[in-house]
Amino acid sequence: MEKNRLRWASRRGMLELDLMLSPFVENHYDHLSEEDKKLFQQLLEEQDQDMFNWFIHRQEPDSGALQKIVSIVRAKTGPEAL
Repeated sequence: MEKNRLRWASRRGMLELDLMLSPFVENHYDHLSEEDKKLFQQLLEEQDQDMFNWFIHRQEPDSGALQKIVSIVRAKTGPEAL
């Protein structure tokens, strides 16, 4: 997926998600492995409420692959990054 499409897909209906996903695309996406880039693209297909719950540690994704990319995004842009 090209960078402009990723930027657009990262703009969600929730400000909290926008504040995590958009900076991640701008600052960290290019440094991911090809496998992790595909996982991030898969993550963007998930529902906003599910992603929000995963990012705030309220729930974990069922998929181990999604757990991996959620952990990466949390580490780079969430409270863990501060």
